[in-house]
Amino acid sequence: MANIPTPHNGAKAGEIAKTVLMPGDPLRAKHIAETYLEDVTCFNTVRNMLGYTGTYHGKKISVMGGGMGMPSVGIYTYELFNFYDVDNIIRIGSAGALQDDVKVRDVVIGMGACTDSNYAKQYKLPGTYAPIASYDLLRKAVEVAEKQGTKVVVGNVLSSDAFYNDNKDANDSWRKMNVLAVEMEAAALYMNAARAGKNALCMLTISDHIYTGESLSAEERQLSFHEMMEIALEL
Repeated sequence: MANIPTPHNGAKAGEIAKTVLMPGDPLRAKHIAETYLEDVTCFNTVRNMLGYTGTYHGKKISVMGGGMGMPSVGIYTYELFNFYDVDNIIRIGSAGALQDDVKVRDVVIGMGACTDSNYAKQYKLPGTYAPIASYDLLRKAVEVAEKQGTKVVVGNVLSSDAFYNDNKDANDSWRKMNVLAVEMEAAALYMNAARAGKNALCMLTISDHIYTGESLSAEERQLSFHEMMEIALEL
């Protein structure tokens, strides 16, 4: 593979599994690897975007940080799909709820990812592209959650380019279209997967509610993320 290592990923051929779990925070990737995986090796430290490969119940799996926002996750997932021959990327992150029936601690699975980004412009499509999850991963995630007794809400999420949005009415506009929650990466992940002919899924733990103001403490987030990570690992 002539394209690897890359300026962003120091892994060599064969060091990354076919399935990669991708939190935004590289330190969370480190925590997942040390907590859930066996026989762990670190394949990337470039820019401190830590990546690890190990085994879970005998199956090879990797976990790597993706950073914040679509430009960052776009780079890492593109390279994983196209240079490292990864087949499945499962984003595991946090989100802010937009709907009254989506509660803090709920796990949201992004069936689709709306976006205010121009990421799709590069494809020169003659219309508006709708980024969606891979059905097989989505179906399996729901089945695993049901077996675990974990509540999941499936639907549309928003991948926003702006964390601090100057348009104070933006959330209201997405809320009226029944978008469940807002995050910052899923749309780019889904588009990269579609273009590469690979599989992607975004699972999110609701860490705060945009309208009620409720939010989880650091300790509570750790417990809630634990449920989401176990779903992802079982996929």
